Amino acid sequence: MGGNGSGGRRNWWRVIRWTVGLLLLALVGTALGTYLWADGKLRHVDAVTDWDGRPADGPGTNWLLVGSDSRAGLTPQQQRELHVGGDSGTNTDTVMVLHQGDNGPVLMSIPRDSYVAIPGHGKNKINAAFALGGPALLVRTVESNTGIRIDHYVEVGFTGIVDVVDSLGGVEMCLDKPVKDAKSGADLPAGCQNLNGTQALALVRTRYSLPDSDLSRIGNQQAFLKALASEVLSPATLLNPFVLYPFLSATLGALTVDQDSSLWTLARFARQMDQVSGSGGTALTVPIAEQNYQTPAGSSILWAPQASKRLFEAIQNDRPVPNS
Repeated sequence: MGGNGSGGRRNWWRVIRWTVGLLLLALVGTALGTYLWADGKLRHVDAVTDWDGRPADGPGTNWLLVGSDSRAGLTPQQQRELHVGGDSGTNTDTVMVLHQGDNGPVLMSIPRDSYVAIPGHGKNKINAAFALGGPALLVRTVESNTGIRIDHYVEVGFTGIVDVVDSLGGVEMCLDKPVKDAKSGADLPAGCQNLNGTQALALVRTRYSLPDSDLSRIGNQQAFLKALASEVLSPATLLNPFVLYPFLSATLGALTVDQDSSLWTLARFARQMDQVSGSGGTALTVPIAEQNYQTPAGSSILWAPQASKRLFEAIQNDRPVPNS
């Protein structure tokens, strides 16, 4: 009887080991299948290209994050609901460089009205580069004016922001002051609140009612991206398939990336964006010499030449960014 009992226990433990092994294999297979499915659905574009005089490859990794104001695919009703109008042109409302390196992540915003040289098109506001030559010209414009080599490109449009935020069940944000703007449709009280997709879009688009217009909007955009990254990387998202899969589906439909980017690249991007809000990260804007610089392109922003050069060189060479 003792022998039969010992054999039964061995068989029982064998069954347990096989069951655990099969469960782990199923989990790994599901995770791998999800990754391959999602990675295969990413939209790619020829955004990062070589050109004569391009900045050398420096330490760390640099992403160019672009918010497009394209109305493509929006119905008249959606245009009214999102307060985006029916402009058929495409510019960039948001231009940011995210740097990952040994000195902690740095998120640098470039004001959309920055007056710069656009290769082959003279001088204009930087957001015109996208309209004139798409992602490739915008990347080259950023590289040629900053000396920072861009490794990856991430673009999101109006509806993309709405869909991604709604897939997460909203994003928690705390506002120091109420935000009310007729043009963007924003009507948000001060304090902490959960923003749905339409409210989040209105917040990041608001500038006319803010004290420093686009510069104030940049602060809201940076705060929103930090809050979004924190929500994406939370256990409530990553460990809940009923949230994770809708989020992945919304993200895949919202983003356009360079040819060399993958889902893993985007995961690194999100991780660095989340860390920007921590003690080791920095969020800033290109130093400005004049906010209402008059040019043939209208009132523009003129960078402070020496301060901006020091900042660009620090990012390109992965050194601590200067305080001013």
